[in-house]
Amino acid sequence: MNKSTIGRRYASALFQLLDQSGVEPARSALSALRQGLEETPALKHVLASPVFNFEEKQTVLNELSQRMQAPSVMREFLTQLLKKNRAMLIPEISEAFAELADQQQGVQQVWVGSAKSLQSEEKERIKQDLSQMLHHGVEVAFEVDPHLIAGLRIKIGSRVFDNTILGRLTGMHDQLTKG
Repeated sequence: MNKSTIGRRYASALFQLLDQSGVEPARSALSALRQGLEETPALKHVLASPVFNFEEKQTVLNELSQRMQAPSVMREFLTQLLKKNRAMLIPEISEAFAELADQQQGVQQVWVGSAKSLQSEEKERIKQDLSQMLHHGVEVAFEVDPHLIAGLRIKIGSRVFDNTILGRLTGMHDQLTKG
């Protein structure tokens, strides 16, 4: 099993343990922990290193949870992650949990990449079109990537729709080098 599959299982378990009022605080806390692991080498070291014992790791996570005002269920959940040696899966759990929370609210996360910055009217039109196609609300994150040359790359969940020049060139290159 890969990390994202395991992360989804843990996220689902936490989601089922929470009542409606605890979903957003847990989402926020998981996101902050994810960011902390990505941006703070010391936190990553404490959670990953066998030099620190279980109690020390638990103290760090409990302190962070209290500062983030995480629900008490989440503190117990983080303790279980430590017991199972799965604390380093927090980024994957955070991502999967956010998807579950969005599904509950009827919102789909979408990423749109373009070679140049899009005008606000273009962004709004893309958002409306995606919402109509998917038959529910969308949260769209726009990103500029000059390597795309032209066109749009849209990621919805695990599906990617690539209508960029770079995507077409890559496809042509792959076809030519196969044979």
